[in-house]
Amino acid sequence: MSEYVVYILYSKEFKKNYTGVTTYLISRVKSHNELANKGWTKAYRPWMVIHIEVFNSKKEALKRERFFKSGQGRVEKAIA
Repeated sequence: MSEYVVYILYSKEFKKNYTGVTTYLISRVKSHNELANKGWTKAYRPWMVIHIEVFNSKKEALKRERFFKSGQGRVEKAIA
């Protein structure tokens, strides 16, 4: 049974957040910080993990990710 992780990254230098879902958090963060050679997250390196939540279902993880990307979710993660 896989666990799904909703994660929020923060770029201190650029004051940017990134929210995503993965089943392999360590390799995903490494990809954002080192391996990717194109994409939005490459431009704002380095990233640090500031929040994680673990779910047993992909559906619930995606629902939580969508919440964090919503207006209300952006306010909540700004407070955290």
